[in-house]
Amino acid sequence: MAGDINQVILVGRVTRDAELRYTASGSALCNFSVAVNRRAKKGDQWTDEASFFDLTLWEKQAENLNKYLVKGTQVAVQGELRQDRWEKDGQKFSKIQVFVNNLQLLGSGRSGGGSSEGRGTESGYSAPARSPEKSPAQKPAADDFDPQAYEDDIPF
Repeated sequence: MAGDINQVILVGRVTRDAELRYTASGSALCNFSVAVNRRAKKGDQWTDEASFFDLTLWEKQAENLNKYLVKGTQVAVQGELRQDRWEKDGQKFSKIQVFVNNLQLLGSGRSGGGSSEGRGTESGYSAPARSPEKSPAQKPAADDFDPQAYEDDIPF
């Protein structure tokens, strides 16, 4: 018999800025939540219904991505569901969380030139500078091509 499968993929928007903490043993952990909308027809009209999920990132991924996980950012996550159980004052509680294995930032969720409040640049990404040798201005033009310069290289 095959083993059990526990995989979840979500695409949604971060509902609150992520919180980075460290466990007693020093492991980084980043908690945030995501809202995922679903279209549903009620009567003659379509409405959006939101589901909210708590997510947890661990270790280097938590430290590296924390600054980009701000309210409104669209993300795609792949992970697994885990049930946290505890007892308080004789009453039992449980909570389902998504432990993230893979996360991709899809958008900032912001418009205009608002402040990023110390959490990185607006988009979190700056394009690499082009190296001069790859500049389109330095590519040879079609007019500069001399077929006779390659005459000896033709194998037929």
